[in-house]
Amino acid sequence: MTGNNTLHQRIAGSFDAQGLMTTLGARLALVSEGEVHIEMPFSAALSQQHGYAHAGAITSIVDSACGYAALTVAPPGCEVVTAEFKTNFMRPALGERFLAVGKVSSKGKMLTVCTGEVRAFQGAQYKVVALMQATIVNVQR
Repeated sequence: MTGNNTLHQRIAGSFDAQGLMTTLGARLALVSEGEVHIEMPFSAALSQQHGYAHAGAITSIVDSACGYAALTVAPPGCEVVTAEFKTNFMRPALGERFLAVGKVSSKGKMLTVCTGEVRAFQGAQYKVVALMQATIVNVQR
């Protein structure tokens, strides 16, 4: 088994255990060292009162993308949890689907700082609707 397959299995196993990602209809779209993408289709069940995707759903997928990006570089035997994040919303989350992109910016022994963005797609075109900076903590299993 190649290292990339092992990495994908590590992330997919944890992702599949998250009930919230199932509830949101989210799926892993890309797993590579230091970067994870999570896709979520638009659903009226995830909308807010104006018909946009709810900030809670958008924040959830980008938080998970950042956390899983951090897990790709975490030491063996460690899991990760979010210690802190800040999200900026630049425009309403309107789209057919959303792609959260989490990337590792800085990796330390205990803390990993990640950046994330959420892209709202209409067909092949997209606009960035949210940006995140997150601090992720390595924890022993």
